[in-house]
Amino acid sequence: MRFAPKYDEKDSSACGLIGWMSRSGRRMAGDAMIEAIASMRERGNGLGGGFAAYGIYPDYRDHYCFHTMYGSEDARSTTEALVADRFEVAHHEEIPTRPNPFITDEPLLWRYFLTPKTVPEGLTDDDYVLKAVMDINVGIDDAFVFSSGKNMGAFKAVGFPEDVGEFYRLEEYEGYIWTAHARFPTNTQAWWGGAHPFCILDFSVVHNGEISSYGINRRYLEMFKYKCTLQTDTEVMVYLFDLLVRKHGLPLEVACDVVAAPFWKDIDAQTDLDEKHLEETLRQVYASAVVNGPFAILLGFGNGLLGLNDRIKLRPMVAAENGDELYISSEESAIRVLCPEPDRVWMPTAGEPVIGFLDEGVASSGIPAGQLPLRSELV
Repeated sequence: MRFAPKYDEKDSSACGLIGWMSRSGRRMAGDAMIEAIASMRERGNGLGGGFAAYGIYPDYRDHYCFHTMYGSEDARSTTEALVADRFEVAHHEEIPTRPNPFITDEPLLWRYFLTPKTVPEGLTDDDYVLKAVMDINVGIDDAFVFSSGKNMGAFKAVGFPEDVGEFYRLEEYEGYIWTAHARFPTNTQAWWGGAHPFCILDFSVVHNGEISSYGINRRYLEMFKYKCTLQTDTEVMVYLFDLLVRKHGLPLEVACDVVAAPFWKDIDAQTDLDEKHLEETLRQVYASAVVNGPFAILLGFGNGLLGLNDRIKLRPMVAAENGDELYISSEESAIRVLCPEPDRVWMPTAGEPVIGFLDEGVASSGIPAGQLPLRSELV
């Protein structure tokens, strides 16, 4: 893409994360999340900020929504021809923005509300949409679909997250799940597509850390026709969860045991033989899906929110709950911006997920009811 960077630089790592959800489906305006992530300004350096929000398009809740950035009008016309060929377009428009002096070099930003036309036998609607996203991102110069789920959307740019939120007018959106990210790049460049979150279908990931296994994770994903085009290591994380949970049908907690795998010494010391056999099998079958390096992630999905650390907890994460609300963040101070007096605050254990699900009937899409965690506490 012509608006992607062509240079290499390296900075130190920090990054700030915060996520919020209401299990009952109460929707919160985006300005609260802007204030919360802005409280961790020192964790970013202005080279990327972004948000993911769920429940923001109730009038089109059963449509896939493509948030798309273009580097040229030619890219837009080519992409729209592909979209019109494969989908029924219920509505499309420019994504509303307002000028911000700290957000520059913006691409063309459009959104499309879509339903698939004719899905080939053997593919699900989600498979069909994923293929279209990959075809656009790989095959059309200067075009990039940066979110593609139902009743959700990502909003990201180069800049501090509070400026990104103001640019996208997020105070005008209300969602029942939000995540936010302040970026401090490590090995990758600052460009609009490389800001967090990274999304595919209903999954979105924001990440603090560095994925040293990016090469093997990427090659493994390419076996299943995922294409990494964003020049940022975090991209593999969202594709791994889509593969493990949606395609392979693993419960969320089991997928977490793949990504943040137990150490072999701990598996060898396991006294529960069934658990030991499961952990050995996962390490062997999914060896190329293990994520190495320090990380803390927030995973948004159609009907919930997940927080996960690496097995040594080399990046901070704190969780809290208040009534039906779940909060997960890099710092407790950001949680207290949203909720000054939570009912409970705790530090999740390394490698153990924190998972919250929406109440039944709130979301129109998400992980099926049978895909509940096997061992972790439901918040």
